Amino acid sequence: MARGLVIGEALIDIVDGGGQHVGGSPLNVAVGMARLGRGIDFLTHIGDDEAGRLICDYVKASGAQLVPGSISASRTPTALATIAEDGSAAYTFDLDWQLAGTPRVVPPLFVHTGSIAAVQEPGCLAVAALLDAYRVSATVTFDPNVRPSVIVDPDLARERIARLVERSDIVKVSVEDLRWLDPEREPEWTARGWLASGPAIVAVTMGDQGSVAFCAAGRARVPARPAKVVDTVGAGDAFTVGLLDTLWELDLLGADRRAALADIGLDALTAALEAASLTSALTVARAGADLPDRAALEETT
Repeated sequence: MARGLVIGEALIDIVDGGGQHVGGSPLNVAVGMARLGRGIDFLTHIGDDEAGRLICDYVKASGAQLVPGSISASRTPTALATIAEDGSAAYTFDLDWQLAGTPRVVPPLFVHTGSIAAVQEPGCLAVAALLDAYRVSATVTFDPNVRPSVIVDPDLARERIARLVERSDIVKVSVEDLRWLDPEREPEWTARGWLASGPAIVAVTMGDQGSVAFCAAGRARVPARPAKVVDTVGAGDAFTVGLLDTLWELDLLGADRRAALADIGLDALTAALEAASLTSALTVARAGADLPDRAALEETT
């Protein structure tokens, strides 16, 4: 059975006035894909403590597998999440990000990373090396999911993100991230520039304005799905899950399908955006990053 590999941070979101949730952008992608019945291995860096055990149980309950060596941190990371009146979230992180060695997993169909794992030393250097190593078998997918509060050197972070974009086959990014990464240019121009640098698909989420994606065939756009927003925690990660799940279903993942992915048509890309929008809409209607399972998706479609 083909499996995907997700690399990145896992943590406990401490929501101001609203309890605690297991979180972390890469973790959300791993759990979301597993809830849809996909085989997923998750490589992270957490502690052997109460919070770490909570994360382990959460990952296992989703059906994903925690890669051996993931429980090696001195403490499990946390993030204080403050929810605004419109449901948007701002975060303050307490996180140490490290990786060591090559994970003992079967060659993956895709490898996904992003967020803090892509920019924070020393772990980000290992992440970049792993993406290069797995590219021979896997589609490489990346979500910058910029967290300015943990970025010490913005220029260096921008350089690292640009290099990861060039190495990736699929990039998902928010319009807010694009404005932070390149404040001198319109987000669409930045996204088009990224497409020209290497990826087959660059998908941009725009909140209640929907999403747009660029590929060699042109530009696809879909509106946001109507939803009663509880909070937006995990919305972008859910979008990534819906996008990857559809591309998996279309047999467009894996290094041997790289040419086919590059030739994706606008109808197929639009269908992937619509599925991603639905997955995101179901997630924002729930508290925390509680991504839907396959039954919830099928019930809505």
